[in-house]
Amino acid sequence: MDAAPPEFNRNDLASLVGHKSTLEVGPFTNPTLRGPHVKYFEVMDKKGLIKRADAIGYVYSSPVDIHYVSGTGDLSIVDETFDCCLSSHCIEHQPDLIRHLNQVARILVPTGRYLLIIPDKRYCFDHFIPESSIADFINARGNRVHSAKSVIEHIALTTHNDPVRHWIGDHGVPKFRHDLTTVSSAMGAYDNSGGAYIDVHAWQFTPQSFRSGIEALSNLGLIGLDVEQVYSTPHNTFEFCAILKRRTSAG
Repeated sequence: MDAAPPEFNRNDLASLVGHKSTLEVGPFTNPTLRGPHVKYFEVMDKKGLIKRADAIGYVYSSPVDIHYVSGTGDLSIVDETFDCCLSSHCIEHQPDLIRHLNQVARILVPTGRYLLIIPDKRYCFDHFIPESSIADFINARGNRVHSAKSVIEHIALTTHNDPVRHWIGDHGVPKFRHDLTTVSSAMGAYDNSGGAYIDVHAWQFTPQSFRSGIEALSNLGLIGLDVEQVYSTPHNTFEFCAILKRRTSAG
């Protein structure tokens, strides 16, 4: 893929796909990509996603049929390979980041690319939560659901989600500062889950920390993907783009 400017938005990233065969992971009811060359992977089928969107008041138009459905987000059910895989605000939800990246590598052709749209923790509700580290990624190997730490962070330690306010330095305060019961609520949600998946952020990234984390995992031989490009977060937004390339030896 050709070189791109240091700031890239989701439309710029999507334009790189062209007519390449692509699997979009986690499109929910508003996919980033559409067209005959695109297939979709989700934790629910189309009907389930629409029901969930309606329940939370999420605005959508023209939901797509889902080709691959796994309630646990297990990409091993995908039985074909693609030129590209694309995910938007998906990677930060993966309980086991290393496993997810290796599953993506498996479904890419040798020259394949993983295109990602990722929240920048500095400008979203994750602002006060520390950046994730290589130790965190390795410690999470084998996880199928999120840790109590991640659930508590997501429910009680987050703040507002207005990127413009964050860019001017108005970060608010973590929720628990206003209401300490948010911590109790988070603990209760985790304790009463019965080991079921709770949808929260497991990882907090900036462009720099994402690059360094992926490079470390790659250099350690823990993943079958390398960094091709990580772009800066465009001004007054809360997401950045990245491209990972499959190692020819990934399998």
